[in-house]
Amino acid sequence: MKEEYDFTNAQQGKFYRPIEELDIPIYLDDEIKRFFLKDIQEKRNDFSLNKIINSLIKHDIEISKKLA
Repeated sequence: MKEEYDFTNAQQGKFYRPIEELDIPIYLDDEIKRFFLKDIQEKRNDFSLNKIINSLIKHDIEISKKLA
């Protein structure tokens, strides 16, 4: 490393992205992945793991709201 760095022309926050814009990776258990990739993929031509998981989570949220 250099002893000193020149930050005269530096821009603060040049690469900053709010947390709301970041995609958070979610890792599924092997059993769950197998279920979706095998059983559901065979039944649906328009299979999208992302859409199905989001749909299930939204449905669970609605159920929790009704139960609260």
